[in-house]
Amino acid sequence: MSTEWIKGLSQLEADATPAVMITVVDERGSTPRNAGAKMLVSASERFDTIGGGHLEHKSIKIARAMLEERHTQPRLERFSLGASLGQCCGGATTLLFEPLNTDIVQIALFGAGHVGRALVSILSTLPCRIRWIDSREDEFPDNIPDGVEKVVNEFPVDEIEAQAANSYFIVMTHNHQLDQELTEAILRRNDFTYFGLIGSNTKRKKFEHRLKAKGFDAQLLERMTCPMGIPEVKGKLPAEIAVSVAGEVIAQYNAAFGTKQQPPLPTATVERLAI
Repeated sequence: MSTEWIKGLSQLEADATPAVMITVVDERGSTPRNAGAKMLVSASERFDTIGGGHLEHKSIKIARAMLEERHTQPRLERFSLGASLGQCCGGATTLLFEPLNTDIVQIALFGAGHVGRALVSILSTLPCRIRWIDSREDEFPDNIPDGVEKVVNEFPVDEIEAQAANSYFIVMTHNHQLDQELTEAILRRNDFTYFGLIGSNTKRKKFEHRLKAKGFDAQLLERMTCPMGIPEVKGKLPAEIAVSVAGEVIAQYNAAFGTKQQPPLPTATVERLAI
């Protein structure tokens, strides 16, 4: 039995990439693969096979729809196999679709200053994958926590495009103009789960004025969180700000994953396919 999916699983887990494991759990009659065969599917890659043909094509489509809709619960699908192009399977197979790494929050954190360093030390202990971005390499500490990717880029705005959809963006750089450019790029994407900008209500009003002048509508600006953090935490020390922001991030992802869970199917859905 092929084990290509094991290598794929190791790779995707190391990168904290969401994926769906597809397993043949039941076979009746003639089927492309036996029970136990597995295939691993991410948004852009696939590893191994459950037999190819229309069955595999349909399974990949289901898996990627689950990823796009951020399903967190497994589901069963039963396929009745028909005849096509001289191939006569005639049997039936049941597949188990198991989402993996779907509870790992993808975070892009811009800024390696005092608050950024304090925040990373907290976020790195949570189920998060963090890309920590700054143009100043000497601002980063010597030891980067596990689960954190240090990104040194003279043009930090370019890193926004590389971030996955439904990510969390946290902007706390040393430069207000850079904060403005990052804000514009993040809002243009408008596919984030959370966007927090460090600063006061005064900073927010200034940014909103400039953004509206550039055509950003008020409804979109409401998606920007500024000031960031739990309001009850009033401290200004880097550690206090970091705890406040981390608390807000935790509350956000708890709410997001709590509302997006899908119950497992009580009975298998039946589809007839030509294989």
